[in-house]
Amino acid sequence: MRTRPLKVALLGCGVVGSEVARIMTTHAGDLAARIGAPVELAGVAVRRPSKVREGIPQELITTDVKALVSRDDIDVVVEVIGGIEPARTLITTAFEHGASVVSANKALLAEDGATLYAAAEKHGRDLYFEAAVAGAIPLIRPLRESLAGDKVNRVLGIVNGTTNFILDKMDTSGAGYSEALDEATALGYAEADPTADVEAFDAAAKAAILAGIAFHTRVRLDDVYREGMTEVTAADFASAKQMGCTIKLLAICERAADGKSVTARVHPAMIPLSHPLASVREAYNAVFVEAEAAGRLMFYGPGAGGSPTASAVLGDLVAVCRNKLAEATGPGESVYTQLPVSPMGEVVTRYHISLDVADKPGVLAQVATVFAEHGVSIDTVRQTGKDGEASLVVVTHRAPDAALSGTVAALRKLDTVRGVASIMRVEGE
Repeated sequence: MRTRPLKVALLGCGVVGSEVARIMTTHAGDLAARIGAPVELAGVAVRRPSKVREGIPQELITTDVKALVSRDDIDVVVEVIGGIEPARTLITTAFEHGASVVSANKALLAEDGATLYAAAEKHGRDLYFEAAVAGAIPLIRPLRESLAGDKVNRVLGIVNGTTNFILDKMDTSGAGYSEALDEATALGYAEADPTADVEAFDAAAKAAILAGIAFHTRVRLDDVYREGMTEVTAADFASAKQMGCTIKLLAICERAADGKSVTARVHPAMIPLSHPLASVREAYNAVFVEAEAAGRLMFYGPGAGGSPTASAVLGDLVAVCRNKLAEATGPGESVYTQLPVSPMGEVVTRYHISLDVADKPGVLAQVATVFAEHGVSIDTVRQTGKDGEASLVVVTHRAPDAALSGTVAALRKLDTVRGVASIMRVEGE
């Protein structure tokens, strides 16, 4: 074993960063044995230096983060501060000064991963980011390495624990969205400002990363169709239960049937109770990967939190340090297919549409005509009503999303349609 330690700079010492520092200290012997050399925490960049951080010597604390990543003696930089800037500049600066990087920054990787990959390749350094998607669940490395010889056709899953907790509570307790969000906040699953989670920005960033790796093409955040879950109601869950379904916020990345394009989307969807994702409870994540040779693989576990995310960071740290000792680097960006990302309108989906209509003869025929005019086939129809008002629930067969959207727009113009109570896609069949 090499006795000279590998030096690590830690950027950020919040929930995740402090746990990374703790594990590095308490498991130093095991880490050294696994790597083949000791690892030493050489500096910790923070915004509030006066805050007491248990287990971290005060002399390691600094607010001069640029100076820390510019040190020529740093072997690995661990970035857990998040955001686009200054994280992007700090990471590229670290590469320029000879350090490899372990990051948990999903927003930056989804927005401008190309810049980071290019800088890492230029300077012959590693960029690892297992913690950016699904917390402790090993997902990035299986896609980049274990399935490198296979053809991945689809990635489908729950990649945000906060939204899954909220939807699970709405399903199991009958709570409304606001009540479930309040409970998630009280338990620490939701941030004070939950926008990134409930409006699906977080899940969309993860979908961009997963699609890019799975399909060997460049997918940015702007390429991902995004629909939040704030409009999901208790009535939607009641409708789902009548269909033998529940509702989940899903990230779906697919290769087109002809192999000439890919799609990436995040939105609420009804899925059958028989589907394994339907039983994913609380703040857990689960992701299916469908590959040509390997078949269907499922990855399940805690998708967020200090300890699970730190576990993923430390796994990357071990891999990067091993590469450093071997004077090698791991896999970089693979975009050889250069497949275009199709817009949501071209995606083939199913819809569950709930309409408030006049309870009189001919209404169903009018509605059916609109569907036929837009080339959308109806799977099932359920109608209930009294006192001149009725509810009409239509479930479609699969059709291009643009055709379904056009159908809904036309339905709104019918005099007999009082309103569109809810629209939701149906997946997982």
